[in-house]
Amino acid sequence: MKRISAIIYCLAASFSWGQDIHFTQAQEVPMLINPAATGMFNGWERVAVNHKNQWVNAGTKFFTTSIAADMNFFKPKRGDKAHMGIGIQFYNDIGGDSKFGTKQFLMNFSAIVPLNEMNELSTGLQVGIGQRTGDLTGIIFPNQFNGEVLDPSINSMEYNNLVSFMYPDVSAGIMYRYGNHKIGFHRDDFTDFRIGFSYQHINRPSLKYRLGGAERLYSKFVIHTSFMKDFSGSKLGMETYFIQFIQGPHNETSFGAILRYRVQDGGKSTGLSRDIHLNGGIGYRWKDAISPILFFEYASFKFGLSYDIVVSKFSAVSRAGGLEFSLQYANLDFAMFKRRRR
Repeated sequence: MKRISAIIYCLAASFSWGQDIHFTQAQEVPMLINPAATGMFNGWERVAVNHKNQWVNAGTKFFTTSIAADMNFFKPKRGDKAHMGIGIQFYNDIGGDSKFGTKQFLMNFSAIVPLNEMNELSTGLQVGIGQRTGDLTGIIFPNQFNGEVLDPSINSMEYNNLVSFMYPDVSAGIMYRYGNHKIGFHRDDFTDFRIGFSYQHINRPSLKYRLGGAERLYSKFVIHTSFMKDFSGSKLGMETYFIQFIQGPHNETSFGAILRYRVQDGGKSTGLSRDIHLNGGIGYRWKDAISPILFFEYASFKFGLSYDIVVSKFSAVSRAGGLEFSLQYANLDFAMFKRRRR
């Protein structure tokens, strides 16, 4: 039964070749969502690792791993001044017994322009190289059923004509941010609102999966928004998000809400002690999965854990679910009088 389930999952993956990878904790991979998010954080350097194990009980492996880093250049220690962000991102996605995989290396550039003390605008460009691979020799097909079991010794009459190929990729985006981002004695009244749009795979790369055949990767449009608020005079806060992906005939809608709780207040003048947050909430991928999410934030570190509880038709095939974690470090500047490290 697991073999049959694996076949169904692999076929499902093959029908999704026109779609990109996704993470449940989409807010933790901002440069994949929008290149304009490069450098758009309250700090100087940021490094993040994300890993997703999709369909844990499918009997085969579907892994997605992302490693990213971005930093700010020419950002002033005080005051408002236009600056730029530069980032790199690498991800590896591999799925099923077909070992169909996508590797991509991306470089991000952004220009961040403060409009005033509370508003800033960013535009971003992303350029990169992708590689896709696959191998059908590990797949067992339904016509190899001998009446009792699936027999791999039976000739499936399917040929391993998948080829490895590389392609260039170009994306762009714009993002607006509003909030009291300055360091001050009223940090417990923190507000952050963002809305952005990105146009990905502008060049529509040619995908040559098989010898003698090719197709074009669909361009993708992403609309995303988020709102974060820490309530004044309280240890509580909230965060909400909404993301809409449109890629050819495919679309995906994700939204969620997270309750923030500040376990410890950090020092606001010396920076010798740091905030500790414990956050939890629910994400929902429309007609696909419900995802409990837990975050732990300590000083410059943030750890996230989530699990997809599948509610789509795939849940009838197997008790499918997706386990995902994220780890982020950012060189933040909490204290009013802390000096920028050089």
